[in-house]
Amino acid sequence: MSSAWRDTAYLIAGICFILTLKGLSAPRTARMGTVIGACGATLAVIVALTTPHLKHMGLIIGAIVVGAAIGLPTARQVRMTAMPQLVALFNGVGGGAAALVASVEFLRPGKDISHAATANLAATAFTILVGGVSFSGSLITFAKLQELMTTRPVVLPAGRWLTIGVAAASVLLGVFLVPWPSTVLMVLLALVALAFGVLFVLPVGGADVPIVISLLNAFTGLTVAASGYVLNNTLLVIAGTLVGASGTLLTRMMAAAMGRPLTGTLFGAFTATAGGAATSGDGAPRPVRTSSPEDVAILLGYARKVVIVPGYGLAVAQAQHTVREVADLLTSRGVQVSYGIHPVAGRMPGHMNVLLAEANVPYESLLELDAANSELASADVAVVIGANDVVNPAARQPTGSPISGMPILDVDLAQQVVFCKRSLRPGFAGVENELLYAQNTSLLFGDAKESMAKVLAALKTQ
Repeated sequence: MSSAWRDTAYLIAGICFILTLKGLSAPRTARMGTVIGACGATLAVIVALTTPHLKHMGLIIGAIVVGAAIGLPTARQVRMTAMPQLVALFNGVGGGAAALVASVEFLRPGKDISHAATANLAATAFTILVGGVSFSGSLITFAKLQELMTTRPVVLPAGRWLTIGVAAASVLLGVFLVPWPSTVLMVLLALVALAFGVLFVLPVGGADVPIVISLLNAFTGLTVAASGYVLNNTLLVIAGTLVGASGTLLTRMMAAAMGRPLTGTLFGAFTATAGGAATSGDGAPRPVRTSSPEDVAILLGYARKVVIVPGYGLAVAQAQHTVREVADLLTSRGVQVSYGIHPVAGRMPGHMNVLLAEANVPYESLLELDAANSELASADVAVVIGANDVVNPAARQPTGSPISGMPILDVDLAQQVVFCKRSLRPGFAGVENELLYAQNTSLLFGDAKESMAKVLAALKTQ
């Protein structure tokens, strides 16, 4: 394939990626956008495989086969509850791959690195540094989400200064690699970058994890763009820039949804303290009100406006289809039903939107934070299913907990609140939820899917 045709094909693939982002901006066009992106990626792979004088074709095909054998069944079999950690893992692999490609190009036999262009060496240093941070940071994020380690912030002794020191060392090594390129400096840079990624993510926990996922995604995009410059590959520059820009915008939006600056999200855990268990003044457990499925059915049956607030527990129980059936039945009886979606509900951006779309819930019924709070203020019943931190009134306190200052869904303003929970355990941030003990809250204990199925059965008998 001639150079002109190859550049044209890469341009078409780049346009496909841009159209993909546009398609993913709306639920109705998301599927088509995904297809367009897949077509663009397929075209790019075909062009790469038909590059003149391409060597080691056997190894390349073998790597593609092995990758497909691992990735395809993993993506098809993963449960929706495990999707955030899968995204974190794939994101880390992307950053690590870009860093490895830049390292291999740096060490390519026959290449005189002492006479390499300054811009090329700078791009190589940037790719190794940011790619290493993305790789190790994503692995820690995966471990937190998979609960292979504590989900709470991990604050090391003198952790702030240790992180600053490692960050400064990684930047200095990257700077030194440009005028004095050597294998030793490159290896040191890679190792220090990996250490920085671990220290960068360890003090982040609870509801801040989704923000870190999107931030590391932006890092990976920037790494891919830089590796495209190193390899003189325009398509990698385009694709990486798109991912980096969209990831950065999403990170800023998520941080704003948390009601704090991005620096507070990343480093606030050094001074934050997790809330302890809620007890009454004499240390005894506080009482809660409980309801049966039949009680909840009566409450919903006489309501005029119901707001359903989904969370991670809904995904765990796979209760989205049952909840939609309950909502459809109430709607058929003239009840106004909507869904309040918090930007950081679940464990990754858009988690609840994807989950409810899987159950064919009309997108028009999904209300973002401000719109949902307007409805909650006049709602007869708010049904909380698996959400915790995003409805916790403790977030309104100016200080004292990891979620302080985070905008929440004002569920407590509804006339009645039904809270579906398995137990009284705190949410992902480890903060006791005062909503559980409110006078207008009743708890429906049990698996969300089974509980809502019993509510549905009771509603049908009314």
